[in-house]
Amino acid sequence: MHIDNVTLVYLLVALAVLFLIWIFRLEIRLSRLLIGKNAKTLEDTFVSITADIKDIQQFRKEMEHYLAHVEKRLKRSIQGVETTRFNPFKGTGSGGNQSFSVAFANEKGDGIVLTSMYARDRISMFAKPLKAFKSEFDLSEEEKESIDKSKESLAQ
Repeated sequence: MHIDNVTLVYLLVALAVLFLIWIFRLEIRLSRLLIGKNAKTLEDTFVSITADIKDIQQFRKEMEHYLAHVEKRLKRSIQGVETTRFNPFKGTGSGGNQSFSVAFANEKGDGIVLTSMYARDRISMFAKPLKAFKSEFDLSEEEKESIDKSKESLAQ
């Protein structure tokens, strides 16, 4: 098997063209890998990615701290607010449902119950502190109802 010189030259040129195409494709893939940071080497790209990861980790740490702080504040904030309207003078024909009792409580049940009693000649306001949905002061049925509604709304 003898290959003449012309065939050998064509074969070498074809092989050179294939190698050039292969090198060109590798160059394109490498430039895509290094795109965005003007990186000249793969090491520059890894350094840039590592810095980005550290920034993301720092941001996550700050967010976790912030959310823990917000969670503490949220536990102390009023979340359950329920109102019960009533007529304190049932049977006498006066008053109407102008009186009300409102319970304001956080998720632990700490807060206050405000009650307003309406009569034609005056309005009275009462405030009773709450601890764990209970008060050291006597509670009316309407106040208990407002507290129970507030407790139920927090359970949802």
